[in-house]
Formats: sequence, C-alpha cells, structure tokens
Amino acid sequence: MVEGERIAKRLSRAGVASRREAERMIEAGRVTVNGAVIQSPALNVTDTDVITVDDAPLPQAERPRVWLYHKPPGLVTSNSDEKGRKTVFDALPDTLPRVMSVGRLDINSEGLLLLTNDGGVKRKLELPSTGWLRKYRVRMKGTPKDEDFAPLRRGIVADGERFQPMEIRLDRQQGANAWITVGLREGKNREIRRAMAELGFDVNRLIRISYGPFRLGELKAGEVEEVRPRVLRDQLGLEAATEGHAEPKPLAKRKKRPGKPVPQSGPKSDRRPLRPGARPSRLRRG
Repeated sequence: MVEGERIAKRLSRAGVASRREAERMIEAGRVTVNGAVIQSPALNVTDTDVITVDDAPLPQAERPRVWLYHKPPGLVTSNSDEKGRKTVFDALPDTLPRVMSVGRLDINSEGLLLLTNDGGVKRKLELPSTGWLRKYRVRMKGTPKDEDFAPLRRGIVADGERFQPMEIRLDRQQGANAWITVGLREGKNREIRRAMAELGFDVNRLIRISYGPFRLGELKAGEVEEVRPRVLRDQLGLEAATEGHAEPKPLAKRKKRPGKPVPQSGPKSDRRPLRPGARPSRLRRG
C-alpha cells in the first residue's frame, strides 16, 4: 500500500485551496515539500513531511465543517470573476475560514448555498449518487396549468442537453405570476430556467430552499450558520467531525437591512428517511 495521501488532498484538507486549485499551485512552483519545490501533484506525503505554500508553513488540517449560507441575488458563486462582479466570497463574514461552495447558484438566483472547508466533503455533497433532492421555489410569468409541466416530469431536452425528470408542484397564482415548487437531483447550469423556457415560461425569481437534509429555514439573506458536528455525523457519516469538538458558536452577523421573507410551502419531507438513530436538527425546519 502507498503510504500517506496526495499532496493536493493535504492542501485541500488544510483549507489552502480546493484540490484542483492546489494542483495548479503545485504546477506553478508555489509548494515545497521538505525544502524542495515540487512540480507535480503526483506525490504522496505523510505527517512527517514539512510542507510550505508561498514560503508559509502549511496550516494544520481542520476538522470537516459545513455552513449554510443564504445567497442574495447579484453575487457570483466563484472565487473571482473576470468581469469584476462581486462574489459570494466577498460578502462572507471575516470570521469564516477559507471555504469552498458546494455546487453553484447563478448570479440571479438566491437561497441556500452550502459551504465547506473540506474538499472531500464538497465532492461527496455534489455527487449525484447521494440521491439528495434539491428544492426550489420558482416564480414565473404566466398562468400555467398543472398539465403543462408533464414534459418536465418525464424529462426534457433543452438546447440539446437532456434533463432528468423533475418534481413539479403548482402552488398558486399571484397576479401575472405563478409560484411553483421544483425538486431535482442534478444541478446542470441554469437547468430550471432553461427547462421552463422550453415550455414558454420566463422565470423571474428562483430560490433554493433545501439541499437534501439541509434547509434554508429562517436564515436571512447574507447570513451564515454552521451545521452542527452531530448533524454531519448523522447525515454524512463524518465521525471525525464530532470527536473532541464542541458545538459551533453562532457567527457574528453583519448589520443588514431586513430582507424579504422567502416564500415557502409544501411538504417538509424531501428526501429519504433518516438512518435509525439519526436525530433531526433544527436545520431541517422548512
């Protein structure tokens, strides 16, 4: 067996960068191991190796952590933007460590965005094999009927790309707009907007309200809340997340003007039952 772990994985666990970003840092000659600059990520390291990044010692790897973030519209879900637009990482509290987003929400969308300090957790949460349902509250222009959404329930092709069947519920008509709830198990680029456009409907507001067992709840726009280690253990099987660590304290919140409440409705259960012995948390309130 090969001893240790890949250097890029070690950098990711230490919160320096995602694994892919770490590989680029290595190729740029920014990483040393035992005093020697390395040029390839194809290297395994152990706890006895001395690693530096940009001449600074590598921080100790933190325990895996996850946060809920209520993304406001108008922010890009990326570390930087070539157009100079503000990103979600520009708006996060200074008390938060370096984090990565789990998946994306486009600039005009809002609602629940998961953040983590661990590249392995990020990949696990993004895998389609988890089977977790992602729910959205969607406002669209027009007066649709329930049968209009039959193609989406079967699966639809938009711009030559196949979308998996969606769960659609028509909630209410509000003037010239209709509110629907959409559930899907994959997250292709602008999937809901593109699928609705195929039916002739224009989406003018899109709010993600849940990601598997994690719910937006009463979190206001711009606020961040850490998921309790016990919940990570129950939902993700991360035993190391609870060993010797106290429950997280709430982050200091930036002063903001009160935001509009997120419209929510419908059944509270949107995923498979909890494992025996797992305890639901207040994060699951919808």
